[in-house]
Amino acid sequence: MSLLKLSPHAARGRHKVARDYDGGNTTGFVSPASDSLEGPIDLSEVLDLRRPHRYPVRVKGDALVERGIQHGDILIADAAAAPVAGRVVIAMVYGDVLVCQLMHRDGQWWLRPTGAGKEPLPVTDEAEIWAVVAALVRTQV
Repeated sequence: MSLLKLSPHAARGRHKVARDYDGGNTTGFVSPASDSLEGPIDLSEVLDLRRPHRYPVRVKGDALVERGIQHGDILIADAAAAPVAGRVVIAMVYGDVLVCQLMHRDGQWWLRPTGAGKEPLPVTDEAEIWAVVAALVRTQV
């Protein structure tokens, strides 16, 4: 039994290979590791996207590249999570949506974008924290 087979794309000159693996149909004996085979990964379940207060947000810009958040990444925002100092949040400030790190200093909450020349912004009536970032999904590596 062959574990590799050419996909239909190979006939068109693309030479892709599709892998077929079924741990229960092997030659010889069944692997003892077959008990630990994992099924398909459901990102909606892993990221808990079925909750109404969780939603994906695509990042535009590089304000938090020092935190590993890059342009084009997808953040999983949790609108029900309590804001905690040090966490990344999504906030509305003077009509602009920002992704910042939340800080608490001298009894005041601050939004801190990373990068040269960017000063922390106080959380006032003009700034509203929408959600705390719970996870990051990167589609390009």
